[in-house]
Amino acid sequence: MALTSWKAFRFFDVSQVKLPEGEQSGPFEQGNITCVASGSENIFIGSADGTVKILSQAFKVAGSFKAHDAGSITQIKQVQGTSLLVTIAEDLSNEPVLKVWALDKPEKKTGTPRCQSTLTIHNGRKPFPISAFAALEDLSQLAVGFGNGAVTVIRGDLIHDRGARQRTVFESEEPITGIEFSEGSITTLYIATTGRISNLVISGRGQGQPARTLEETGCGVGCMTVDKTTHDIVVARDDAIYYYSLHGKRQVHAYEGPKKMISIFKDYLALISPPQSNTVGKPSILRAFGGRQADDMFSTSNFTILDTDLKFIAHQEALSSQVRAMFAEWGDLFILTLDGKLFRYHEKTFQQKLEILYQRNLYDVAINLAQKSRLDVSQQNVIFRKFGDFLYQKQDYDTAMQMYLKAIDNTEPSQVIRKFLDTQRIHNLIDYLEELHEHHKATSDHTTLLLNCYAKLKDVEKLEEFIKSPGDDLKFDLDTAISMCRQGGYYDQAAYLARKHNEHELVIDVLIEDSQKYAEALAYIWRLEPRNAYDNLMKYATVLIAHCPKDATRLFIDYYTGYYRPKKDAVVIFNASPSSQGQSIATTAVQNLAALLPLPYMNTSAVQSPLSRDQATTISQSRIVETSDDGPPAIYKVPKPRTAFSSFVDHPEEFVVFLEACIGSEKLSEEDKTDLYTTLFEMYLHTANGKKDEERQKWEKKAKDLLEGQKHPIDTSNVLLLSTLENFRDGTTLVREQQGLRFDIFRSYTSAKDTQGAIKALRKYGPDEPQLYPAALAYFTSSPTILDEAGDELDVVLKKIDDDGLMAPLQVIQTLSTNGVATMGMIKTYLSTTIERERQEIENNRNLIQTFRTDTTAKRAEIDDLRAKPAVFQATRCSACGNTLDLPTVHFLCKHSFHERCLNVPGVDASNGGGGFGASLPMGGGNGDGEAGEEQEVECPRCAPQNATVRAIRKGQEESAERHELFLNAVARSRDKFGTVSEWFGRGVLSVQGVE
Repeated sequence: MALTSWKAFRFFDVSQVKLPEGEQSGPFEQGNITCVASGSENIFIGSADGTVKILSQAFKVAGSFKAHDAGSITQIKQVQGTSLLVTIAEDLSNEPVLKVWALDKPEKKTGTPRCQSTLTIHNGRKPFPISAFAALEDLSQLAVGFGNGAVTVIRGDLIHDRGARQRTVFESEEPITGIEFSEGSITTLYIATTGRISNLVISGRGQGQPARTLEETGCGVGCMTVDKTTHDIVVARDDAIYYYSLHGKRQVHAYEGPKKMISIFKDYLALISPPQSNTVGKPSILRAFGGRQADDMFSTSNFTILDTDLKFIAHQEALSSQVRAMFAEWGDLFILTLDGKLFRYHEKTFQQKLEILYQRNLYDVAINLAQKSRLDVSQQNVIFRKFGDFLYQKQDYDTAMQMYLKAIDNTEPSQVIRKFLDTQRIHNLIDYLEELHEHHKATSDHTTLLLNCYAKLKDVEKLEEFIKSPGDDLKFDLDTAISMCRQGGYYDQAAYLARKHNEHELVIDVLIEDSQKYAEALAYIWRLEPRNAYDNLMKYATVLIAHCPKDATRLFIDYYTGYYRPKKDAVVIFNASPSSQGQSIATTAVQNLAALLPLPYMNTSAVQSPLSRDQATTISQSRIVETSDDGPPAIYKVPKPRTAFSSFVDHPEEFVVFLEACIGSEKLSEEDKTDLYTTLFEMYLHTANGKKDEERQKWEKKAKDLLEGQKHPIDTSNVLLLSTLENFRDGTTLVREQQGLRFDIFRSYTSAKDTQGAIKALRKYGPDEPQLYPAALAYFTSSPTILDEAGDELDVVLKKIDDDGLMAPLQVIQTLSTNGVATMGMIKTYLSTTIERERQEIENNRNLIQTFRTDTTAKRAEIDDLRAKPAVFQATRCSACGNTLDLPTVHFLCKHSFHERCLNVPGVDASNGGGGFGASLPMGGGNGDGEAGEEQEVECPRCAPQNATVRAIRKGQEESAERHELFLNAVARSRDKFGTVSEWFGRGVLSVQGVE
């Protein structure tokens, strides 16, 4: 009787096979059937008269033939996949006969199948019936068990009748009840008797060894079979079902009750059990051996189909008659009873079986059945979901959630989430949402809901475990997770997420806008690559400078001067020293900081799993330090300095430091230099305006020094504008000085009524700008106050004007008389001095005229004498060499005499043009008497230089006399125009052409 632990179902549909008309008493006639086999889409029936009938799928007799002339066919086997049929006929007066038939090769004369081979099975001529028979699929080996306990193995080529050998491989005092082959790396023959189970290796490693007993308990006839899928031997006993492998018992399934026949059908085990009432009072050995009782024909049998793996009964029923045979074909299981009835058992579809299980709420069985049948995962998930719904209705929420989690791949998440939105079931909801993220099925809404659940429970540990899950695959929507962490106040977690996925801008957003960790944000920026660092620095420049002025300014300087190096970090681990002094040894390694400390702003990934004990110890002994990088700066395009100016709004001191540092850079273009210098000059003046006394002077001096630099590129108009706006007079002064606008400088002082400044400018620029004195004269006498402030400076100006002739006396009088400020007493000295000088000059001019007239009269008289009177030469020595004159000699009218040979003395140029005092000499040399020959004019070497000067002056006068534009320009520029006209008149400008 089956144990209560086995659940019973009706997974098979039963129907009695209706034979075709005319066949009702034919193939399954009572008392005529001795054995049945199936295969190759046919059923084969052996009869007591040695005839074999072949039934088609329609259960019509497709053929029959006389297989044996003597005895009845007790064993029949069809070789699967072939047309071979094996039959064994027994006649106790003779040894059994085995034949192999080729059903596809009929004899030409009779039409019966061809007999491939015939073999007499030896059993030592002992008249015992065959109790078990087994054969390999290729018929290379067959085994026959007898009632006397002997087993004969037949080897050979029975298909082609090439001979066969027989050998008795096993003998026992107990009758053989079952024989089965198990093929694998070795071929094993399992032998069952009424008292034990043995196995014997008949092919492969271990062949030739005696049979090994697996268990000292046997089984009845027909109660052993082989599972061809696992190659295990299945034995049915009254107490249980046993599975044996090569090494012994493998598993046992308790199922009580007598068993008469077993068979493997698909994944099931089919059992035929006689009623217990029929076995009472019968010897057990007789029941085990299967003795024939005529009264069993009218008794009932129990037919059971078991799934031993899942421990349920797939079908069970009581049969009205004993079972003669059980076989499977066409995907169905068939049972032939002694009364000639044939029943078909057709397995229900998988969905039908599921519906049966659903009706009984046996979802766990349905799941096990689906998994065993290797059902598609999506179909399995349907079962899980139904099971979850059932458990949810029973309010077993935890188990229900486990089912929903298993069905997560094929379940609409909203169907589950709605059921667990209640606060009391929030933990189940968290489990489901976490699993959604693990399967990458979560949407941004699911992430939002999960993080809200964490926040509701204030479960920071679970939150961190969620966002720090190992692996590179992102299981949730990053932006949503970061946004929810920020909204819930979990700023460190938000920064961690952003950093882990290289969302640098989000990291800095969180650190600045949420956590207000400005120093950490700046440190994080300083660890980024140049492009990312620049973008984030410019975005938060004003905030960073406000809270970290020095470090932020330093970062700006490094970046804008081309020396930016991303910072790195190191962990210094202090290991306990084995020395007695108890000192510590520090070892430094640049490594992944997040493996040690969860600092969101550091240049690392973060902790992804709980720390081990060794890591925790390392943390306690470590310290993070910033390492210096002496390598070359990063390569990037340095931005224009102007782009950083707006970042320093309201931070003038830091701005000045930045500008000063940038000016020192060697990589500036001219445009950048102009921007930097101009802005720095403006900042100096702006800062100075906010200071007092010495501080103001200090900043103004910086501005002045900047302008006085050798190559400052500040535009003049900008300097003037800024200096005027900031009331920085030194700036305008310096610009005008550099531009040579000294008169403008003086005028700026006079416009501002700054008399002392005007006096300083006059003293400084007056020597180079004489026109300042007339302007100063007009300014000093413009008002009584200014005149009083000027003091003695008026006399100095008048004296300078008088000494340098900057103004005519009449002009001075006109200037002083304009405002009526100056009195005659103030200029009395100037007037008396001027009049006296004029008088002296007139007298001098008269004396000079008289001298010129006297000289002119004397020169004219001398010229007349030379032209009209003979000249007497009395010189006795040569004017060139100083020796006594000897002939030939040359005399000049200027009273100089020379040897003729001395006229060629080096240094004397005898060919220069004369001045009327030359002598004529014959060409080629002659004597002093002027012998015949060509003459040339020779000039006195002593007087030649003076004569040349006079001629040059004369020539210049003649040339300039013809250039009237020079005369007009000179008159226009001259202050003493009358004197200029007189001068040019002497040069002959006004002379009449052709008149001396």
